[in-house]
Amino acid sequence: MPTAADVPLLYEVHQRIHGFPGKLGSLDCTHWECAACPTTWKGQHHLGDHDGPTLILQAVASQDLWIWHAHFGMAGANNGIAVLMSSNLFDDVIDGVAPDTSFYANDVQYKYGYYLTDDIYPEWATLVKSLKTLSCPDDEKVIKRAFGVLKKRWSIIAQPSRILEKSKVRNVMYTFIILHNMILEDSGIAFCGESYDESIKPTNPLLTYAEKEDIRAKIGARHTHHNLRTDLTEHLWFYGE
Repeated sequence: MPTAADVPLLYEVHQRIHGFPGKLGSLDCTHWECAACPTTWKGQHHLGDHDGPTLILQAVASQDLWIWHAHFGMAGANNGIAVLMSSNLFDDVIDGVAPDTSFYANDVQYKYGYYLTDDIYPEWATLVKSLKTLSCPDDEKVIKRAFGVLKKRWSIIAQPSRILEKSKVRNVMYTFIILHNMILEDSGIAFCGESYDESIKPTNPLLTYAEKEDIRAKIGARHTHHNLRTDLTEHLWFYGE
């Protein structure tokens, strides 16, 4: 996940390219078909819009297609909301160890950065559904482009998996994501690839259960979601002018 050094770099480039303040990346899911899925599991892994059983990859990518977050292995019968609820995307924020991601939009301060999503996702303070009337069309497709690059580089994940064990399928997916990021860094495309410092470890503030629940409520605040969309619309309108 982004470090304290990465956050301002991500904010700067996303605002410079498309005018979005506070955007950490784009969030979405994709499916990997499992040709070797045991018959007894096929029902729980099969969604109607796919020909066979699948495993789901949830990921976040920035404009350079760097994948910042990956959660893989949910049964394909789930949708994006179920995967979001099961993933660790906001664990660091809830535990109080995430870097400061506060920002201003339309002169209003917001505590948490957000991810651009499509319409299926819930109305949370940390998720913004695409502003189609004002945003660049390519911006909402960043994560889909990242998925496309992964599948183009490694045809094994573009074809139905013939691996039997879920753990091995998961290891294959995470390996290709790591290699994908390494290629971006080595080619000089990554915005933040060189800013990671293993010596910097987040400290655990040992928050109480009530404090964590308060943070969880702020992350999912619907009124903040709508206020943020309004302020982003105003900000982007002035940015476009």
